[in-house]
Amino acid sequence: MTLHQSLAETIVDGTAYADGDRIDEAFRQIRAEAPLDVAVPEGYDPFWVVSRHADIKEIERQPELFHNGDRATVVQPKANAAKIREMTGGEANMTRSVVTVDGKEHKDLRAILFPHLTPRSVRPMEDKVRAIASEFADQMLAHGDECDFAKQVAFLYPLRVLMAFMGVPPEDEPMMLRLTQEIFSGNDPELNRSGRQLTQEEVLQATLTSIAEMEKYFGAVTERLRQAPDDGLNSLIANARIDDDYLTRRQLLSYYVTVATAGHDTTSNATAGMMWALAERPHLFEQIRHDRSLIPALVDEGVRWVTPVKHFMRAATADCEVAGQKIGKGDWMMLCYSSANRDELVFDDPYEFRLDRKDNAQLGFGYGIHVCLGQHLARLEMRVLWEELFDRLATVELAGAPARTISNFVCGPKRVPIRFRAC
Repeated sequence: MTLHQSLAETIVDGTAYADGDRIDEAFRQIRAEAPLDVAVPEGYDPFWVVSRHADIKEIERQPELFHNGDRATVVQPKANAAKIREMTGGEANMTRSVVTVDGKEHKDLRAILFPHLTPRSVRPMEDKVRAIASEFADQMLAHGDECDFAKQVAFLYPLRVLMAFMGVPPEDEPMMLRLTQEIFSGNDPELNRSGRQLTQEEVLQATLTSIAEMEKYFGAVTERLRQAPDDGLNSLIANARIDDDYLTRRQLLSYYVTVATAGHDTTSNATAGMMWALAERPHLFEQIRHDRSLIPALVDEGVRWVTPVKHFMRAATADCEVAGQKIGKGDWMMLCYSSANRDELVFDDPYEFRLDRKDNAQLGFGYGIHVCLGQHLARLEMRVLWEELFDRLATVELAGAPARTISNFVCGPKRVPIRFRAC
């Protein structure tokens, strides 16, 4: 059995994720009728669509059986996958990072930053994060009573936090934002370099160009920090060693690129989505204004609601069985986090934004040994920003039509026009 062709085409279509309702309906139908089945979109190799929360967790619990790096970690058309293997000498991914490797290499790479991003380690960062959050909240009010929250706050605040801890100067932040959006949003004419709709081949080439530009920047950073180390995250990466050797060039530059992009873009998407949800639900906004203890619930529900990382791919290393389906060695599997975070078997009223979910089981940060390395810093950033915003805002409402990015991988709101009244 294979998934109905229209559904298969929808789940790789970036415009469906931009629509929101269209992708939600597609996954609702998949969960109800074919929760674990094979999709064969035109131009793609076949892959299993893993749509349910429980099945994704089962796969994530078994990293030896389901690898990240044997095949592409993000769904790719066949032609692009072949080009990447040709360019990398046979590797399936453009980068060689904690996201795209397995086993000992994954453990070693993760260990470089993990001790610095635990809950205990990020706690002392709060004062610095709060100062940045306060600055952005003040800037927002300085615009008057309207702004585009996505572009003027959500895109820029997590970027400033991450760049500050990495050791990237503020004057380089616009370049980092531009390159991040080009890498993750090549399908979106508003965010890619060309300003037009690109073919899949053009998207790949544009992504490679942006990655090369970022790698050139961090190559110079490495030279400087090996001569004069400091206490920033970039210095930890530049001077990291595995088995007494510096990281290989691909490991090193991929590490920088992954941290410098995913480290803020996912938080930006979730933050923008929270404001969108609250602007449409004034009763929830008022509820949090009078009970700040609800802010952590807002953060978790916002991550579930937006699910910035829509999917990752895995490949089976042996014949096995998942949810009664026979999976063959080498089979490619799409872990659909945005579907899992709407799973009716786990979430009551999954299509409603709620603050009363007990032990919110959202999978927006992933699960298992590949769970998001920066999740605790991300939670801190979002909590602190909302504390600062609720100190300043009396009301908020939409002042126009919001819009989402066109992408099937990392995406969320790109425009959230709001009107607000200060306290």
